[in-house]
Amino acid sequence: MTMKKSLAALLLGTIVLAPAFADEAQEKAIEYRQAVFKVVGWNFKPMGAMIKGEKPYSAAEFQRMAENVAFMSKLAAEGFIPGSDAKAGDTEAKDDIWKNPEDFKAKMADFEKASAELASVAKGSDLNAIKPVFGKTAETCKACHKAFRKD
Repeated sequence: MTMKKSLAALLLGTIVLAPAFADEAQEKAIEYRQAVFKVVGWNFKPMGAMIKGEKPYSAAEFQRMAENVAFMSKLAAEGFIPGSDAKAGDTEAKDDIWKNPEDFKAKMADFEKASAELASVAKGSDLNAIKPVFGKTAETCKACHKAFRKD
């Protein structure tokens, strides 16, 4: 009988604590993706300033930042787990991410592809060649924000 009571207590504890672990995982997912996008912005904004001539162009610095963005683009989608919407915490993610997952995945794939191309072109150090690819990468960000981020 003691074994049955122990098993029942373990199962009851699992049932009671499971939602708490799920909530924590969803909150952590939000924190994760926000951190990824902060790193992207940390790198993307100075590249934009170089493109606009607001900051002196440094080929080495631009290349490093472009590689950082390309790497982070591979990680971003991982933070959008089921249930990590606004009900789970402070997020600007629209519910449309989970309602239209294929479109969201396609837009994230576009960002990843454009970021990889930007990192590749940045190796050549030719700012004139970089500018259109940077613009294309920025457009992938805007397209996803427009469809899947709250204003």
